[in-house]
Amino acid sequence: MAKKVALMQGNEACAHGAVYAGCNFFGGYPITPSTEVAEVLANELPKVGGKFIQMEDEIAAMASVIGAALTGAKALTATSGPGVSLKQELIGYACIAETPCVIVNVMRGGPSTGMPTGPGQSDVMQARWGTHGDHAAIALVPASCQEIFSETVRAFNLAEKFRMPVQVLYDEIVGHMRERVEFPEPGELEVINRDPVTVPPAEYKPYDTSKGDVPPLAAFGSGYKFHVTGLNKAADGFPTTKAELVDAEERRQISKVMDRADEIEKNEEYLTEDAEVVIWAYGSTARSARYAVNELRQAGVKAGLFRPLTLWPFPEKRTAALAQQAKAIVVAEMNLGQMIYEVERVAKGACSVAGVFRVDGEPINPGQIMDKVKEVL
Repeated sequence: MAKKVALMQGNEACAHGAVYAGCNFFGGYPITPSTEVAEVLANELPKVGGKFIQMEDEIAAMASVIGAALTGAKALTATSGPGVSLKQELIGYACIAETPCVIVNVMRGGPSTGMPTGPGQSDVMQARWGTHGDHAAIALVPASCQEIFSETVRAFNLAEKFRMPVQVLYDEIVGHMRERVEFPEPGELEVINRDPVTVPPAEYKPYDTSKGDVPPLAAFGSGYKFHVTGLNKAADGFPTTKAELVDAEERRQISKVMDRADEIEKNEEYLTEDAEVVIWAYGSTARSARYAVNELRQAGVKAGLFRPLTLWPFPEKRTAALAQQAKAIVVAEMNLGQMIYEVERVAKGACSVAGVFRVDGEPINPGQIMDKVKEVL
């Protein structure tokens, strides 16, 4: 039987990817340019027994997602920059309470309300450092409608596997473009569900790490009663100020991600084997970068493209290796320079690092990238 294929918007692909992953709760608030994710899920979730709720604001939307996730739901919210700003306190709560959920951020210009209908890539540091305190972060950056589908599935898998919020970042261009999307058959893409609790309710501790860095999470309403708090806590979930417990908890929540970063990292490379200049780009900007690489190759310049699909944890090893190989790395992003600082940090002066930046609501075009490459070489 032929697979289902449809011409659809990136935001639509996100919604369908969520359903494929087993999403059964959406709590959100409409905001340009992400609203279509909510619109499609309002129609699709009831078909699979899921729940859709439009909350009174972005803060309540994030709170509803955390609450739903604690009852065992695979929960999603979708928003844009100003909405993510409002969600930050509760994203931090989800981090410390180790609550699996997915946050889609369709990036637009900023700060504040900025340019609602224009693209941007200025939320990439917000995804890592937006909420206060030390914590790990996972953020994915698809660059096509098909990837939005599959990376949304992967985001749910990572949220369940590591018991934490995961963000999917793509810009307005990818969110609103229409492309052919092929729907995978059930089972074709891996779908990870929450590890079952194997102890009786009387013995359950929600943060018991005796069997690993990611404790199984019981569902409220399933007979298990436990305490959830935004404070540092002991294995039973109740607050503690004991220095050794606080220190161990903080370090564990970071190490559970960083020690397994290789399992999370996902990148695409194009013509990097012999590249003397590497263009480092993500999201829709990487599409312009790929075109620029082809044009530069025809002109005799050994150019290549490194495109991360996982932005956080940052792809340190591969970026550092490319810095050792290349004469220059050109970072192209629709902001005034954010990920370029991470590239410079891991390159450690092994090659020159230059940036192509744009914040006027228009995409970075191949010509801008080619001009910068010629300049650095």
